[in-house]
Amino acid sequence: MKSILITGGAGFIGSHVVRRFVQNYPNYHVYNLDALTYAGNLENIKDIENESNYTFLKGDIVDEVFINEIFEKYQFEGVLHLAAESHVDRSITDPLAFVKTNIIGTVNLLNAFKKLWKDNFDGKRFYHISTDEVYGSLGETGLFTETTPYDPNSPYSASKASSDHFVRAYGETYGLPYVLTNCSNNYGPFHFPEKLIPLFINNIINKKPLPVYGDGNYTRDWLFVKDHAVAIDLVFHKGKNHETYNIGGFNEWKNIDLVRLLCEKMDEKLGRPEGESAKLITFVKDRPGHDLRYAIDASKINAELGWKPSVTFEEGLKQTIDWYLDNTQWLNNITSGEYAKYYEKQYQ
Repeated sequence: MKSILITGGAGFIGSHVVRRFVQNYPNYHVYNLDALTYAGNLENIKDIENESNYTFLKGDIVDEVFINEIFEKYQFEGVLHLAAESHVDRSITDPLAFVKTNIIGTVNLLNAFKKLWKDNFDGKRFYHISTDEVYGSLGETGLFTETTPYDPNSPYSASKASSDHFVRAYGETYGLPYVLTNCSNNYGPFHFPEKLIPLFINNIINKKPLPVYGDGNYTRDWLFVKDHAVAIDLVFHKGKNHETYNIGGFNEWKNIDLVRLLCEKMDEKLGRPEGESAKLITFVKDRPGHDLRYAIDASKINAELGWKPSVTFEEGLKQTIDWYLDNTQWLNNITSGEYAKYYEKQYQ
């Protein structure tokens, strides 16, 4: 049985990847490593916690001794590295936390992987999952490709750019077999409600203001998280070593247009008068270093691996809204902090 480590597997994207690997690959034993900070939630994966090919490990990738110990103990042959501090606003408030997790944590994993397999990398793979924000900001036209120069503008994107460079450097210097992907904004079930879509869904439910930065004309490409998990599966198994693949949803939306569409759909679902939720839109002071536009060219992964999004944004948004409305207890646990007690209850 092949030993696979997935970091950050109790988080938003990670939980979908862990579930997919546990359920689709019975010949893998999946070890899910998560520090269970504010965005890590074991309730996201409670449906697979008793599977025979799954083990949860609580720990921090910044802890070098711990990382070396688990690599030696479990002999991980594959690593899918999703653990990261990822919220731009938090990075502006506390840049050092992002340096520690996103840079030092990544290097700890690289060192442990290199040390374990330095004499025989055959059949081994280190997969680093990153973001399109490392490329900086686009104007009104153009797309990010795999060869777009890095130009990060926030402490978050700078920390992720640095981790990307370390992964590639270990590939060139030590021959470490890696693949790397940069994705656009994810959305879907289990998303921690500090990001735009789940935050606004929750606020609309509770009739709270919907804070839109600046004039709302910032453009983002949106990727349904389940489609992202499929892409990650493909890249891990079929991507070429030392290659980068951009993963995007082909769904560009200005923030204000997305929020208005979300308000419209929520009014329909909640049986509210048309336009009621849109009255909650509140324009707030822009955040520093706010990138104007991100847009991914995902033609490489489509041409080489046959991947493309399975749903339109409208359909993905409908599924996302339905999931949150059907899982109000999950949402209440998250917003109240009750979710943090799940680990103590399950793993006492």
